[in-house]
Amino acid sequence: MTTSSATEVRTIAERVFQKLQDDIVRGHLPAGSRITEPGLAKSYGISRGPLREAMRRLETHRLIERVPHVGARVVKLSMRELLELFDIREALESMAARLAARHMTQEELEALRRLLDTHERQQDLPPDEAYMQREGDLDFHFHIVRGSHNRMLMTTLCDDLYYLVRLYRTQYSATGTRPQRAFVEHHRIVDAIAAGDEELAETLMRRHITASRQLVAERYAMTLERAEQKMEPISRRRDSI
Repeated sequence: MTTSSATEVRTIAERVFQKLQDDIVRGHLPAGSRITEPGLAKSYGISRGPLREAMRRLETHRLIERVPHVGARVVKLSMRELLELFDIREALESMAARLAARHMTQEELEALRRLLDTHERQQDLPPDEAYMQREGDLDFHFHIVRGSHNRMLMTTLCDDLYYLVRLYRTQYSATGTRPQRAFVEHHRIVDAIAAGDEELAETLMRRHITASRQLVAERYAMTLERAEQKMEPISRRRDSI
């Protein structure tokens, strides 16, 4: 394979990865659903080479998993695993907020405030989802972790767990009045970081993640309950009438 051909494959693989991870995060490829290379190649109109590379990246980012005798499927966390994920977030992101209060530059703080202004002006989403967070540089939590200037934290939260966290945050949060409360909480966290108040920044971030954890767990439980009701035999439903 020539250098130009290899570069083209990597470019296509990057586009495929971005498309697949976005479809997984938004639920277009449902959690637990089985996926195959032939099926994805047909659905997305791509060749198997770039697709394999994209799937390897998805597996690295824990968005898909290989299951013996089943093949590849979109990851599906149990309630226990979901809560463990938020336990990690609570511990590490609160630490990141403390370090951000110590290390974040004035330029980074200004960028963070501009980000909040951008979120506040979002008009392309329904009112109860007007504070839905985007990925990468448009993500508030990403900015806080990066502002910690701690490489190990950045690797863990921005590379290893980022997409998995984004998946569950997107599908099971940001509805009702929670987005508005989250927006206020974000402003308070930024104010604490700007003031250099490490303890307050850490405390506010911990409370923020705890509130998110509770909401996501409640909505996840409701989703499981609805799924179980749909699977309940019709005869049992009649018996209960």
